[in-house]
Amino acid sequence: MFLSVFDMFKVGVGPSSSHTMGPMVAGARFLDALRAAPFRAHGVKASLHGSLAFTGVGHATDRATVLGLAGFRPDSYDAEAAEAALAAIRDTATLTPADLPPLAFDPKADLRFDFGPNLPGHANGMILAATDAQGDVILQETYYSVGGGFVLTEAELAAGRDTDDGPPVPYPFKTAAEMLEMARASGMSIARMKHANEVARGCAESLDSGVARIWQVMNACIDRGLTAEGTLPGGLGVRRRARAIHDQLMTERGRNLTAPHVINDWMSCYAMAVNEENAAGGQVVTAPTNGAAGVVPAVIRYWLDFVPGASERQIPDFLLTAAAIGGLVKYNASISGAEAGCQAEVGSAAAMAAAGLAAVMGGTPGQIENAAEIALEHHLGMTCDPVKGLVQVPCIERNGLGAIKAVSAASLALRGDGHHLVPLDACIETMRQTGLDMSEKYKETSLGGLAVNVPNC
Repeated sequence: MFLSVFDMFKVGVGPSSSHTMGPMVAGARFLDALRAAPFRAHGVKASLHGSLAFTGVGHATDRATVLGLAGFRPDSYDAEAAEAALAAIRDTATLTPADLPPLAFDPKADLRFDFGPNLPGHANGMILAATDAQGDVILQETYYSVGGGFVLTEAELAAGRDTDDGPPVPYPFKTAAEMLEMARASGMSIARMKHANEVARGCAESLDSGVARIWQVMNACIDRGLTAEGTLPGGLGVRRRARAIHDQLMTERGRNLTAPHVINDWMSCYAMAVNEENAAGGQVVTAPTNGAAGVVPAVIRYWLDFVPGASERQIPDFLLTAAAIGGLVKYNASISGAEAGCQAEVGSAAAMAAAGLAAVMGGTPGQIENAAEIALEHHLGMTCDPVKGLVQVPCIERNGLGAIKAVSAASLALRGDGHHLVPLDACIETMRQTGLDMSEKYKETSLGGLAVNVPNC
């Protein structure tokens, strides 16, 4: 099993990795299929199913699908160009992707929200079809957006999660127990083993530059969020709060008025800055998803700003360790809110952040695994119930609390010797089972919880 650090941390666009980035990726993949086809298509149609339908408008899934079919991709997204393309498509009912003939597409008629049962493979399903001049379907593909910006075709999903065609890696751990045993046998840290695996699939230079870019985008996102003001889009009237909180904290720091517990406000402020940017459709890094994008960068920024001895030179170890833990969660359970609730998103992010922090603070592999387990355990059962289908309430504050839990988990683990009752593997399996048992109302459909009670208050 190999999931790259660049699988867990993807540069993309808000507000959702599964509902925005995924459909955009699916659209771009369908264009590639059309380019390879031996026939010429005349038009395109799309249908959104399951959670993509129920919360699609709030998550900008319709926009993302159209933009993907127009040739846009999350990692190179240009907001100004996207707005111009959407306006042109609305006016002309035509897509003009590169290296393809113009394709008839009227967003009002050719993009359909299907509120019936989920497609069989996953809660986040969509069907893209190409038609000839008579309107008959000549190519059709089903895509599943399975969380964190990962997209699988129906055939890829059916092939199973064990599919891995790349060259072998030196430390192919599939469980936390295997990871700890390999660390013990090799005498290497989790970050060093993950680094060796990455280099086996690529090159050290591209790994170093890629990890540096991940942190640069994360940190820039925090900085933008700390200076932006106004009301977030979507109709809830949620005001940005990170800047005001940050200004208050800076004033209190200057007057030496800060109580010890206020450090929690700094962590929340950093996380909220990221998720306010995400809610506004800005550039973020999946960590492991957009809905949980604030936890890992907030913990890194807290560590750099407040922990003596912290250095940016250690950030690669933080991110590689976090990616190793995130890969275990994704492989053995889920990082998708539509599949397992918010325990799979903010819970996974907190586990990743706790592990990364424990690593850079000198934790042993056993302490790092313990930190991840503590953080995930205390998110078990958390539902995903976004009000109005927007990644705003409770998502923005939830990232702040996830960061606080991650730091507390790392601190508790570092006070111990790595021995503990509940293994991380058992916690991940419990999360998977809890997700299976959880009502669909609480898995990113906005049909239960806060999503139905807040508007009625």
